[in-house]
Amino acid sequence: MSSYLHPAVPGEDPLLRPTENGSENTRKSSAKNGTAQSGSGSDTTVRARIPNQYRPISTHLAITPPVSVVIPAMNEAENLPYVFKSLPDWIHEVVLVDGNSTDDTVAVARELRPDVRVVEQRGKGKGDALIAGFAACTGEIIVMVDADGSADGEEIVAFVSALVSGADFAKGSRFANGGGTDDMTPVRKLGNHLLCAVVNAKFGARYTDLCYGYNAFWRYCLDEIDLDCTGFEVETLMNIRVAKAGLRVQEIPSHEYLRIHGASNLRAVRDGIRVLRVILGEHTVRRRRAASLPLNTRRGAAT
Repeated sequence: MSSYLHPAVPGEDPLLRPTENGSENTRKSSAKNGTAQSGSGSDTTVRARIPNQYRPISTHLAITPPVSVVIPAMNEAENLPYVFKSLPDWIHEVVLVDGNSTDDTVAVARELRPDVRVVEQRGKGKGDALIAGFAACTGEIIVMVDADGSADGEEIVAFVSALVSGADFAKGSRFANGGGTDDMTPVRKLGNHLLCAVVNAKFGARYTDLCYGYNAFWRYCLDEIDLDCTGFEVETLMNIRVAKAGLRVQEIPSHEYLRIHGASNLRAVRDGIRVLRVILGEHTVRRRRAASLPLNTRRGAAT
């Protein structure tokens, strides 16, 4: 079992410390100590609790790494109550990146969650916001969540579970078995399918969804993918560079709901062209790098 995992037995505290010999740490104590007890009579066995180490994320699982949730937002004051309400209470921190909102986005966020970390975006674009948010995170695991209410925060447990079980990158998919979308038009679905097929063919990936912003990953992945995209196509760039870096990816079925308030800025044709440019640009870089290597290296010979 991964060192990040700890089984939580129904009816028992998942934050229990084992002794060095593999058995549970025990000591005699009276009920007034407030710790979990088992056994009978005065010889009551008490298991010691590990403070701030294991964090229960379900009735059967607890983890150690802190989880940061990054939410890029601009004028999403009406949607934040729904977004924050869906977030699990075991997350380590919420990082809200405010894109110069003219409404009460920041005030609402602080009212809903006083410990929210607010990052003021200096540039423009979703990619720029995410990069700023990632830099502000202190958790080992980072989760990306949109601020429009289209993502279900309760799904975060599935993403985190995949990461602590061995994946480097947990990628949300609306088209994996169990996923779905209420928001995509037939034209956008077709475009996403075609662009996804191109990425799979060019970069050896096996994605079922390409342009979806609900993802989670270990913080160290940022060093591997080196993000430098400021627009919304940053999600596509992440998926491509994750594949190019050879990181372990697990797709997580996810359901995309309709935006609750406000209007979307997505435009199928315009956005499809921008995504295609990213794909072609990354493929060109890949070919240039391969061409710059010695011939024996390109053939897989040892160096």
